[in-house]
Amino acid sequence: MSDEPTSQPDESSRVKKPPRDPLHGVTLEMMITRLVDRHGWEELGRQIPIRCFQNDPSVKSSLVFLRKTPWARKRVEDWYAYDARRKLMPPGEE
Repeated sequence: MSDEPTSQPDESSRVKKPPRDPLHGVTLEMMITRLVDRHGWEELGRQIPIRCFQNDPSVKSSLVFLRKTPWARKRVEDWYAYDARRKLMPPGEE
């Protein structure tokens, strides 16, 4: 055996940092629920004018529509990501 150090990473480099992607590990249902809790259905319908947010809204009907409609899902994901970043950002850094 040689006396050379091994090239294994130290303990600190193995610790996983939280992902920077605010969508990581978040389901579409979680996104809708959090946006509704934070802004309400009325604001969702105003920001993303689709019937499932404006007429008799529910998480279930929204999921059905958003899973079939990529452009609408993208708008929800984008708004959720924007909102998540703003909420986590310290005041004065927006």
